[in-house]
Amino acid sequence: MRGPLLTLLVIQLLCTGSAYGKAEYQQVTVDDPYIEMHTGPGKGYPIFHVVDRGDSIEVIKRRTDWFLIRTVAGKEGWASRAQMELTLQPSGERTEIKDTTLAEFYGRRWEMGIMGGDFSGATSFSMFGAYRMSANLSAELAVTQLLGNFSDGWMVNVNLVHLFFPEWRASPFFLLGTGIVRVEPKATLVQTTDRTDPVGTVGLGIRTYLTDRFVFRLEYNGHVVFSSRDDNEDVDEWKLGFSVFF
Repeated sequence: MRGPLLTLLVIQLLCTGSAYGKAEYQQVTVDDPYIEMHTGPGKGYPIFHVVDRGDSIEVIKRRTDWFLIRTVAGKEGWASRAQMELTLQPSGERTEIKDTTLAEFYGRRWEMGIMGGDFSGATSFSMFGAYRMSANLSAELAVTQLLGNFSDGWMVNVNLVHLFFPEWRASPFFLLGTGIVRVEPKATLVQTTDRTDPVGTVGLGIRTYLTDRFVFRLEYNGHVVFSSRDDNEDVDEWKLGFSVFF
């Protein structure tokens, strides 16, 4: 009896786990004569299905002004914001679609982004994550890939970023940080060795809230590489990019 009972218990646990793990999506009812379902998030994508008035749909996710929806029969497609605004909540009220506002931008806590630019003649690609500790001050962790004609490398920085006017849509900022840089010379006639050195950073820039959750960022960084050869190096870096906040 132990074997069948154990099997039954496992099946019950699996069924229970799947029920708990099932995602719950917002449900609305079509109040317009119909909603057109596109194969992609845009008017250029063909319409492949129509949902009639009175039918329920699930809202899975949003991409700008388009919504991925699913019918009772399990068909998934994209509907425009204009038509989604004509649906009804389970309470019978009209569906209200809220946009990301400046207030949400001011109240953000986390931010992630990518940037590209010039690192003293080498091409740089950066990824960073930031946590906003106060209205003016954020802590950042940045990882940069360096690609040059004579050497490649990478750099990791921990920065403190001070935003001068956090209530402005576009505000200048000051950056102070430290980290390490790794330089790996390419093969040449002269034999050189790889180097890993500490680096200090001072930077200035401007960041601008664009729309939804996107932020544009332009900055200049002055790096001081504390070389193991007792000959410190000054490196200029210009870069720009975008980030998203949440």
